[in-house]
Amino acid sequence: MIGKEQIIAFAAEKFTQFGSKRFTMDELAALLGISKKTLYKHFLSKENLVTSCIQYLIDDYNQTLEQLLQDQKDPISSIILMYESAFDRLKYFKPSFIFGLKKYYPASNKVFDDFRDTFVKVRVYNLLEIAKKNGLLLDEVNLDLFCDLYFKRFEEIAFKSNNLFDVHSNKELLNHFIVYSLRGIVKKGYNNLYFK
Repeated sequence: MIGKEQIIAFAAEKFTQFGSKRFTMDELAALLGISKKTLYKHFLSKENLVTSCIQYLIDDYNQTLEQLLQDQKDPISSIILMYESAFDRLKYFKPSFIFGLKKYYPASNKVFDDFRDTFVKVRVYNLLEIAKKNGLLLDEVNLDLFCDLYFKRFEEIAFKSNNLFDVHSNKELLNHFIVYSLRGIVKKGYNNLYFK
């Protein structure tokens, strides 16, 4: 019999592909070959399942990041790698998945917002702080302001009206959202593979 973790993994794939509001519990149960009643044995509500899916996606992404950044010594390259990995994942998301959270699933949206805030305010900020201490960034750069301007809610901009992931390559989006912004705050003489 299918377990809770398998349901979450499958539902996460379908919700990101079709949108969590549009993809129904009936469709999910039918595709899994189980009854809707079985779904509700594991999840109190659809929002409970959506929240579990959000947490599953976050945990999977964080695990990928840990492996990706394990041997990375350069804080600027680390930030770019983190976003490159995020862009690789987001290109498979329907915009309605992100926007539907806020509108239909406030508890799920809070989990996503908390992750996004921690990602920027802790992970990215700490790497920028290391870069500044190592003398890689211009002295006058305000890290809080820089994070607010360039790293908060980039996925909402990317998904606005035209899905930029459908129009532009991941490399082009990574350059315009992340690389060019970082290039503008580093000191002369700093370079990495992404800046060439």
